[in-house]
Amino acid sequence: MMSAKVAIAQVATALALAGSLPCVSQSVPTRQQQIESHSYQAQQFLKENRPDLAIPELRAILALDPNNVDARGNLGILLFFQGNYAEAIPQLEATLKLRPTLWKVLALLGIAEKRTGNTEKARSDLEKAFPELREQKVQIQAGMELIDIYSAAGDLDKAAATVGTLRSSYPTDAEVLYTSYRIYSDLTGESMLSLSLVAPKSALMYQVMAHELAKQGDTEGAIKNYREALKLAPQLPALHFELAEALNTSPSATDKKEAEDEYKTAISLNPFDEHASERLGEIAFRRGDAQAAYTYYSRAVELQPNDPDALVGVAKTLMMMSQPDKAEPLLERAVELDPTSAAAHYRLATVYRLTGRTADAKRELDEYQKYKKMKEELRQLYHEMRMKPAQHDADQTDTPN
Repeated sequence: MMSAKVAIAQVATALALAGSLPCVSQSVPTRQQQIESHSYQAQQFLKENRPDLAIPELRAILALDPNNVDARGNLGILLFFQGNYAEAIPQLEATLKLRPTLWKVLALLGIAEKRTGNTEKARSDLEKAFPELREQKVQIQAGMELIDIYSAAGDLDKAAATVGTLRSSYPTDAEVLYTSYRIYSDLTGESMLSLSLVAPKSALMYQVMAHELAKQGDTEGAIKNYREALKLAPQLPALHFELAEALNTSPSATDKKEAEDEYKTAISLNPFDEHASERLGEIAFRRGDAQAAYTYYSRAVELQPNDPDALVGVAKTLMMMSQPDKAEPLLERAVELDPTSAAAHYRLATVYRLTGRTADAKRELDEYQKYKKMKEELRQLYHEMRMKPAQHDADQTDTPN
């Protein structure tokens, strides 16, 4: 949440605009001069980080001018950041009556109402304010409070929508990312429970169980549940693809051959399955079948031109076919789309080295080492959490063939 010191500094700035040191040429100050004097004193106290002394000055301004929006709003904000929510609320409400579009004030009012137990009113005010907020700290705090209200009421869809808005605006904020994880985990659990009640023996229920087992690293259990799902719904292309993904992680040559067949089945049922085409390209590449790899990878790029993994696939196949000049623009595009792709940086470093661009090759190799190390650390974290990253993710973090 925004710190009290930051809030006090902002109030001080507002007061600086509201008034300056009064003229003392007259023996009896006018009402306006008294307001300016109190405003100046409040500003000085806030600069000294003494909100306790600034508050009486703001009250004095309001005694002279009850409709002074700046003084009313600043008093409410200072009381809020002192944790005096009960006294802050009427000041914030009065401010909004005078100027209803002060969205930050409305957000603080909603938070204060939530913390004094008026959840219904807090929800209403935060819902109005949240879409209008632009200041990062206030928007994040208002969003978090709103998410708590939604979660407590069991309204996870709205909580997810709110956290989605925050993620879109602040994708690297740790608090937002954690809250996103928590809400989506709760939503997953709720959906699983609902599905188990309405369709306990359905193909979709087996598919969900397979997902969860795969995430926990139980590949054998996942494969078993995918097979059960396919007995009930053999025409679902997604099931064939997901079974293939699980089989493809196995060290068994038999399982890998079955995985290839399942990828092909997925494509036969859905010719627009870009990911299945990409996986078949990888299988053909590892087998040394450049022509088949090029065909599959090219189809994946045709279906999704901005898939960096598919672009790397075409490029590395072209390099296998001794055509690095054609691979270069594809790899540069892949790096542009995903700067964290270790495989793309490695291949591009190789192309640059082959074409005599030594400095560029070194830069790309450094990038490769950086992102390879980062992804290895993530792998270790997945392992400690007893989770497994997607097989294709794992392939892309290895030193390319």
